[in-house]
Amino acid sequence: MNAEIVRRRLQELEVPEIAIFLQRFFKTGPGEYGDGDLFRGIRVPLLRKLAKEFQHLTLTETKKLLRSSYHEDRLLALLIVTRACERGDDPLRKKIFNFYLNNTQFINNWDLVDSSAPQIVGGYLWDKDRDVLYRLARSRQLWERRIAIMATFYFVKRNDDADTLKIAEMLLSDSEDLIHKAAGWMLREVGNRNRDVEERFLLKHYRQMPRIMLRYSIEKFPEPRRQQYLRGKV
Repeated sequence: MNAEIVRRRLQELEVPEIAIFLQRFFKTGPGEYGDGDLFRGIRVPLLRKLAKEFQHLTLTETKKLLRSSYHEDRLLALLIVTRACERGDDPLRKKIFNFYLNNTQFINNWDLVDSSAPQIVGGYLWDKDRDVLYRLARSRQLWERRIAIMATFYFVKRNDDADTLKIAEMLLSDSEDLIHKAAGWMLREVGNRNRDVEERFLLKHYRQMPRIMLRYSIEKFPEPRRQQYLRGKV
């Protein structure tokens, strides 16, 4: 089994009409965040089935797939290593973690990050030093900053929100909407488990938060309380 066999399978499954839609959805126009990305037009549920079929692809061959010009090839590569990470022992998870961080230039859209960073980065760092997340949060690369905040989803699901709050605070002045959305989403997840913790963060920062981060973070609040935050009257 090798990357070329996988590519041929992906080519057989291409749907041009879906590809056109996905290229618009993922903002692939000049100057947009997905500028120049190519799509085959394969839906995610099918890619997940392929990840199971090709689960024994080696990291060397998976790297070839991850470096493809096609978005679905890269997503499939990430789904394969995410699956391996979830089922592997610590040495394997460390190997995949290092593989991931050495190839972040190919993890270059929000769905690629969101489907892999919590399990691969967050999962590996759960019982380890997490300084690497703060380095990623300070990166000039948009997707590395998103990896930093999205990796903490793994912690939040286990009622550990300290790193989410610290990294969200670091990202308050970020210039990218895709970072505002991710940070707001993670704050909302904190609030889903402990509203008091989220509100303490918001009371300190909501007036300076990017509007979209605030909107994402308070999406599940009762409407009267949500309006108080939006109007700056908390």
